[in-house]
Amino acid sequence: MTDAKVKQIAQAIYANVGGPGNVAKLIHCMTRVRMTIKDPSLVNMAGLKQIDGVMGVVDDDTLQVIVGPGTVNKVAEEMVREVGVKLGDPFPETVMDTSKMTDKEIVEAKAAQVKAAQKAKQKQTPVKRVLKSISNIFIPLIPAFVGAGLIGGIAAVLSNLLVAGDISKSWTDLILVLNIIKNGVFAYLSVYVGINSATEFGATPGLGGVIGAVTLLNGMTPEAPLHNIFNGQPMSAGQGGIIGVIFAVWVLSLVEKQLHRWVPDSIDIIVTPTITLLVIGIFTIFLVMPVAGVISSSLVGAINWILNIGGAFSGFALGALFLPMVMFGLHQILTPIHIEMINKTGATPLLPILAMAGAGQVGAAFALWIKCRRNRQLTNLIKGALPVGILGIGEPLIYGVTLPLGRPFITACIGGGIGGAVVGGLGHVGAIAIGPSGVALIPLITNGHIYAYVLGLLAGYAGGFVATYFFGIPKDALIGDAEVNAEVQNEVQNDVPSSATAVRSGSATVTTPVSGKIVELDQVPDPMMAQEVMGKSVAVMPDETDPQIYAPVDGKVTMVADTKHAVGFQDEIGEEVLVHIGVDTVKLNGNGFEINVQAGDQVHQGDVIGKVDWSVIREAQLAPVTLTIITNSGDYQVDKKIGQTDVQATSILMENQRYPLIHYASVRRGVDEKCCI
Repeated sequence: MTDAKVKQIAQAIYANVGGPGNVAKLIHCMTRVRMTIKDPSLVNMAGLKQIDGVMGVVDDDTLQVIVGPGTVNKVAEEMVREVGVKLGDPFPETVMDTSKMTDKEIVEAKAAQVKAAQKAKQKQTPVKRVLKSISNIFIPLIPAFVGAGLIGGIAAVLSNLLVAGDISKSWTDLILVLNIIKNGVFAYLSVYVGINSATEFGATPGLGGVIGAVTLLNGMTPEAPLHNIFNGQPMSAGQGGIIGVIFAVWVLSLVEKQLHRWVPDSIDIIVTPTITLLVIGIFTIFLVMPVAGVISSSLVGAINWILNIGGAFSGFALGALFLPMVMFGLHQILTPIHIEMINKTGATPLLPILAMAGAGQVGAAFALWIKCRRNRQLTNLIKGALPVGILGIGEPLIYGVTLPLGRPFITACIGGGIGGAVVGGLGHVGAIAIGPSGVALIPLITNGHIYAYVLGLLAGYAGGFVATYFFGIPKDALIGDAEVNAEVQNEVQNDVPSSATAVRSGSATVTTPVSGKIVELDQVPDPMMAQEVMGKSVAVMPDETDPQIYAPVDGKVTMVADTKHAVGFQDEIGEEVLVHIGVDTVKLNGNGFEINVQAGDQVHQGDVIGKVDWSVIREAQLAPVTLTIITNSGDYQVDKKIGQTDVQATSILMENQRYPLIHYASVRRGVDEKCCI
């Protein structure tokens, strides 16, 4: 929705509620702008309902104007510019009084607060949390990686052809222009990573960018270098690498947050950023970077030892270890070695071996593409990053695909080692100049040995593919694994219980969170829910002998209401599902509800996530009817046949028709209740 349209809706709402001066409080939930009105007589209900973009109006304890998911955020933000209430703040009592809220949804911003408060308690391993943060840092950079990387790959091919004498020097200016564009991303990658890291860790983005820039050591000259405090050697720009930047910015976030608590508000804007940059800048220059420098110095001897051994062993070790070295900025120690070899022998045999690391990444990406082909987000990333990786620009594949997933990065390194072993084993493969790897390096390979380099590339591709396909696929990256579905189909053909309900094919399904009986939506005592204003909905009158609440999707919990009456989920294809237990049950303030999950938890269809005492709802004279709502998609269809009989917990309610695939009609964990068409 355009900014003009958002502003139009916001202004029209104000015009029909008596203006901003008639609004005491303004908040929003997932679909509704909620206003506490000072003088209700000034509200034009008919006018509100006629506003283009308004789906409905509810006049309750608060005046609720329904504008839909996504849109509500923009409209509310536009409105608070005039009202003066800060929706993004951590909910001071003057802004939101949850005891007076009667909506059937969760207040979106409150859910975000709960999620932040519970982040440290999420049921994830520290490794998974680190990888998730790395993913969040690099995903926004993927388009830039792909675009600039492809341009850089073309420049690399042309540059190598120029060095090899295959094209004339008239191409020089074009190559320079292409490299300038490419370097806009890769030469200053540490700055972008610093900014995104600060955003991920809750620090000021600009301060994170400065720390990233600090690692470039701008202003230091070879004549007057800073020295490594551990070994006295001159420091070089980039020591510590991208991982060093991320670590330094994480420490920065801790320091900045603590200073915000200690420093008085009147001088916070001056004191906090100054002290933070000074402390973390010194920490980065004299600790983070030197530690990497010590490691790199010690690696020189190890690399020379490996090279002296030679053969396939050397090739495997160097090919497998090169990418971790790049991540820590340690690959720079190899440049003098390359130059010395070229000066003495006319070629460096080291570069073709190290180039195999990128081949392993390419092979791993192909395996992920095939194995996880139902994961649209991942496959789209791979499609963009693969051509760039083949041309020798590995950042998109490393930081956007394999590293955030964990295991594929390791298996890709193994693939690089296999390619390196082939090149090292064949021997005498050298590059006459330093240049990008991958296919782009072929013009620089010494005459008569191009075949050996190409064989190494193919081996790297194959090694990365096989290792990843069989050992490197994380379970949470799989959506619609063909082997699993074949097994399911085989099982259901041999075991179809007579009580099972047939559903049409569809791989993205939503199951009922409670046992009971499906009722028509017009029986739901809330007009907005009955009209599916919030999204595709199914209502179930619960079997009050079964108190358990079940997860309706495979995915993660995105929010849990403070009053426990509603839980939000996001499934594996990005659809948002809201389970609302009872009507107006927010008034119970959590009495009778027990929810055992929290925002960020991973769940599977049929997992028990809590329980409810239905008698408490009845005693409060509230309706226990439970709704399952898809808030961001209209692709789901409800199978009418299932409504002819009572539904057991986890029976399929809805399915997404974009993903044809045989599924269980009932997926209670540990119980074989299967069917197919």
